[in-house]
Amino acid sequence: MAPTGKAGRYRGSVKDFPNFNANQDAEALYNAMKGFGSDKEAILDLITSRSNKQRSEISQAYKSLYGKDLIADLKRELTGKFERLIVGLMRPLAYFDAKEIKDALQGIGTEEKCLTEILASRTNQQLHSLAEAYRDAYERELEADIVGDTSGHFRKMLVVLLQGTREEDDVVSEDLVEQDAKDLLEAGDLKWGTDEAQFIYILGNRSKQHLRLVFDEYLKISGKSIEESIRGELSGDFEKLMLAVVKCIRSTPEYFAERLYKAMKGLGTKDNTLIRIMVSRSEIDMLDIREVFRTKYEKSLHSMIKDDTSGEYKKALLKLCGGDDDAAGEFFPEAAQVAYRMWELSAVAKVELRGTVRPAADFNADDDAKVLRKAMKGLGTDEGAIIDVITQRSNAQRQEILRTYKSHFGRDLMADLKSELSGTLAKLILGLMMTPAQFDAKQLKKAMEGAGTDESILIEILATRGNREIQAINEAYRAAFHKSLEDALSSDTSGHFKRILVSLALGNRDEGGEDLARAHEDAKKLSDVSSGDSTSLETRFLSILCTRSYPHLRRVFQEFIKMTNHDVAHTIRKHMSGDVRDAFVAIVRSVKDKPAFFADKLYHSMKGAGTDEKTLTRIMISRSEIDLLNIRRVFKEMHEKSLHHMIEKDTSGDYCKALLAICGGDD
Repeated sequence: MAPTGKAGRYRGSVKDFPNFNANQDAEALYNAMKGFGSDKEAILDLITSRSNKQRSEISQAYKSLYGKDLIADLKRELTGKFERLIVGLMRPLAYFDAKEIKDALQGIGTEEKCLTEILASRTNQQLHSLAEAYRDAYERELEADIVGDTSGHFRKMLVVLLQGTREEDDVVSEDLVEQDAKDLLEAGDLKWGTDEAQFIYILGNRSKQHLRLVFDEYLKISGKSIEESIRGELSGDFEKLMLAVVKCIRSTPEYFAERLYKAMKGLGTKDNTLIRIMVSRSEIDMLDIREVFRTKYEKSLHSMIKDDTSGEYKKALLKLCGGDDDAAGEFFPEAAQVAYRMWELSAVAKVELRGTVRPAADFNADDDAKVLRKAMKGLGTDEGAIIDVITQRSNAQRQEILRTYKSHFGRDLMADLKSELSGTLAKLILGLMMTPAQFDAKQLKKAMEGAGTDESILIEILATRGNREIQAINEAYRAAFHKSLEDALSSDTSGHFKRILVSLALGNRDEGGEDLARAHEDAKKLSDVSSGDSTSLETRFLSILCTRSYPHLRRVFQEFIKMTNHDVAHTIRKHMSGDVRDAFVAIVRSVKDKPAFFADKLYHSMKGAGTDEKTLTRIMISRSEIDLLNIRRVFKEMHEKSLHHMIEKDTSGDYCKALLAICGGDD
């Protein structure tokens, strides 16, 4: 039996088969493969319901009974992904890992992600067994092959991990925790350049328990997470490896849940990754991975595999998964603890919001006004000069340029820009020239005018702005359109959705801290989804989500998890629909992690065929001086590509140039 997981309980999905008989199983497999064709269902049913140790015994019995190699016969009878999965299950874990690494090192180029995943996630004992298995299978030294096929700091860290010498003592010295946190800070953020050796030594050798405390201390003394520092200080495959190490130290099941999700989301499936994880974790922590997966992605691993794969390959993967956490509309109690910890981190992290556009040094409104006038005078327009000035000035500086331009030239700069520019570039530049409140007011107006209402824009703006921003939008809306925003929303929307928007548009959300007793009561109101309460569920959610302060709502959402075992967004999606559901989910996501909300919207505006320029322009303008640096960081973390890279690939010309200037850098 494989080792047990937390609290001594076995957390694998595949267990020893009761009343096991290796000879009988060997015979059953032989019969399934003899003659023309093979009984693939019989093969997958048998192999996925035996433990790895039992499969090894079946291989030996098969050899004794028939004088044949079972793996060779399976390879001959099966094909494609199904063959790779079944053959992978037949190898002892150390030999399976050895084969995966050999494949990753062979051929043109190296598959760094595979090396990273295996060496960052295995225990000392597993790493020692892996090195022995590699030597036995290929008569070569794994360390020598890795050194020969990789380079730089990435190679150094792989070699350190491969030694399998991470400390395993749970006794932690507070002094050493403080010293390591200080050393990491001095090796990175406080140093010109980065002392990579210090990162390699500490993250490659200290115990997991010790490093978790180091990460907490690092956040305390630096004001940023260790992950944020790694992204800022390191790059390329070395950065990805160090982030994987940190993720595995924080939670190995969460690391694998994320890897599985990314292997299946979007177009195409990364089958090698999917197979490797399902095989290697099936007798270690698959139940834990399932719990985290269900909590983070609000769907079961079982359902995602079912939607993303087919045939015998799918059946075998589902057997390894071991159950569907969506089946009864519930998921493991442990998942609630994971969700609770996520909210706890959200509540304590003091995230410094950082924009990409800052006030220009040595700013001179007269000079800028002259540059802009010259760029638009005569035949042709110098779009590059316009972009350089407007994207590199803060909004307050742009307002000063507007006034100076008028007093110098007796002309309206906005009108001149509108007549000289066109298309998406014009919308972007003109949007930057408005105050944030004027820009939001105009976006809301456009969302409501004409045939049909763009509810997603109303939700995006009203669910994510603070009281002062909302109040400024109200003033700007009335000044520009001679009508109150509340009246406009009331005449253009209806029902509970109208009530949510009007409540948000009042801009009178509480601004105090949390109140634990009241949070408990609020959570109780939200969790009562039965029809016993005469007040509708939507009304109760509205009265709490639209009026309580963000710190208080974080505590409400934690209490909600304690009561229901569900994240609040899961309940909203299950019991509500349409615009009401979307508005409440947007509020929850804004409370939890606003940069992640906008990063997700930016990603969806550019992925797939065609670009949603309206959304892209709106978010880049509205977040440029608030939290676009934070959004960039989250974007890279969520989608494994930089926002800069995606804009560069998905847009063109002067519009692209202006967006990249606002983006402020390539992560």
